[in-house]
Amino acid sequence: MPPFFSPYGIDAISVSIPYWLDLLTVIIGAISGILVARDRHLDLVGFVGLGLLGGLGGGLIRDTMMQQGGVYMLNSPYAIPAAVFTAVLLFMFPEPLDRFPRMLEWTDIISVGLFAVVGTDKALVYHLLPFSVILMGSITGVGGGMLRDVFLGDIPRIFQRSNLYAFCAVAGTTSYWALVSYVGVTKIWAAIICVAITVGLRRWSLKFNVLSPADVDLTPHVMRSVNKLRRKAHKPGKQPKNNISSK
Repeated sequence: MPPFFSPYGIDAISVSIPYWLDLLTVIIGAISGILVARDRHLDLVGFVGLGLLGGLGGGLIRDTMMQQGGVYMLNSPYAIPAAVFTAVLLFMFPEPLDRFPRMLEWTDIISVGLFAVVGTDKALVYHLLPFSVILMGSITGVGGGMLRDVFLGDIPRIFQRSNLYAFCAVAGTTSYWALVSYVGVTKIWAAIICVAITVGLRRWSLKFNVLSPADVDLTPHVMRSVNKLRRKAHKPGKQPKNNISSK
């Protein structure tokens, strides 16, 4: 079992996460896309396409924005074959997907947490600014699902009112960045905590039906307060009493 705290301190930031974690993230992300393809009764091309988008879409958006370190899906000898193989295998043997009706719900949010880890980690390795690190992690976390929805002609889930879907990615990304950068936690443990926070926050929001805000308009409340202040400012003051008695 790896130590909880890194003996190298913040110097460990420049060391990337293990390659197997990258590959596991691609496979789980591909499964989330494949589950949607199964639900929509798509053909083999649809399975492969959504598998590639789910497994590699978020990283592609991240690498395009960062323009550092190359494009992961093109440089890795295993990423594309792993996503395609997973899609073809589950297309031919879909029965395991049908046994768990809530599998998409769990796979989707777990993949968001894992992609938040790999996206944040790459931004840390290249020493991006803190807000840039959080943005890259969050975009990587939700990017694959966003592209999947766009290709299916749906409004991306991150733009819809939902149970804190995008907020979960931001929370997981922020936790990973803070644990690695300031607390000195090893990246494996930080990744576990990141995924736990992402999934836990999502499950909490589903259990208590906590939804992201929508259709908010604070203008009437602000204008009401402004009008009250304006009326008080224009209200005439009391005249001082004349205490001098007339003789």
